[in-house]
Amino acid sequence: MHPGMVMVTVGCTLGFDVERTAEIMLQIAPARRPGGSLDDRLDVRLDDRPLRVQELAAPDGGRLHVIHADAGRLEIAYEGRVTTKPAPWQVSPLERIAALRPSRYCPSDRMLGFAGRQFGTIDPDDPAAVAKALEDVVSFVFEHLQYQSGSSEATTDAAETLLSGAGVCRDYAHLVATLARALNIPARTAAVYAPGLSPMDFHAVAEVAVGGTWRVVDATHLAPRASMLRIATGADAAETAFATVLGGLAELTTLEILAVVDGNLPPDDGTSPVILA
Repeated sequence: MHPGMVMVTVGCTLGFDVERTAEIMLQIAPARRPGGSLDDRLDVRLDDRPLRVQELAAPDGGRLHVIHADAGRLEIAYEGRVTTKPAPWQVSPLERIAALRPSRYCPSDRMLGFAGRQFGTIDPDDPAAVAKALEDVVSFVFEHLQYQSGSSEATTDAAETLLSGAGVCRDYAHLVATLARALNIPARTAAVYAPGLSPMDFHAVAEVAVGGTWRVVDATHLAPRASMLRIATGADAAETAFATVLGGLAELTTLEILAVVDGNLPPDDGTSPVILA
């Protein structure tokens, strides 16, 4: 294997009780990124009968899978083998603008005053100043929040997370992205597979623009960033959720996730620049 290459085996199983004909959108497959290879399989069954799945392209190599299911027991099994070598991903002018705007879970316009008082004013065109500000933001979020399952709800935004002082990975990512945007630093979120995470789950991180390229930051420090695999990219969790019921009625009843890297997990000091695959 070439230096810098990472090989990861990922997979998940999901079960839904569909009570009324439903349209369900999944984001569970790793994104297709330049310089890597992907061998995967998605099996979807309704009451043990194979079901048709539509795949749609999403930003940054992401893949959406759309399912139309009648009432019954829906079982979804995904497995994939990914070889990747992360490479710098340039921030386009459109991405920069989108990543500076407030979003549903990242109300950066409501936190301008707090961010300015907490972190000061920085020059967004100075990569060294931006990197230092982001280090301060990540340290603040890590120290201020307590990782606590069940401490937030599907509607919790970054302002509420800051006030409560607790959250899960998506809340950490939202708060980092919100504070970065309030400092005029472009930031977005990504859903990832994260080898080393315990207990294993889908994971959420933030990506920030430094010197014209995206870097991944994770204020939870729960898994090494270098072996994470991108699934979906968006302004916040509204765009990166692993499953969304678009219509009808379906309840998620089972969820199991696998993410294992070949060999040893890479070291991560939490501050060195890392590019998300």
